Amino acid sequence: MTQRDRWAKRPAVLRYFAFKDECRLHNVQLPLSGSHVVFILPMSTSWSKKKKADMNGQPHTQKPDVDNLFKALADAVYDDDSKLWNFQASKFWGNSGRIIITKSQPQNFDEIINASI
Repeated sequence: MTQRDRWAKRPAVLRYFAFKDECRLHNVQLPLSGSHVVFILPMSTSWSKKKKADMNGQPHTQKPDVDNLFKALADAVYDDDSKLWNFQASKFWGNSGRIIITKSQPQNFDEIINASI
């Protein structure tokens, strides 16, 4: 977003604010560490039934980037998202859009940090 977005509301900015409001309305919780966030992005209505059947559940390898999706979610959930330090994010095609947040198994970070290379 830019300074101009405070007075000239672009459609993308309005959708982002609507997304933030929706996350807060539904009390979305995102753990500070150890979460796996799966973004299910809806398939185009113009696609054929065959293409939809082929693509359902397949990795989404187009824009928007998964890191931008996660940043938007983190910004919507936290006022200060700098405290997030460990997460995994994925994106897939689906019949309808949704976000699935699960808690991953904790790792032993002491072993990883102290491991000799």
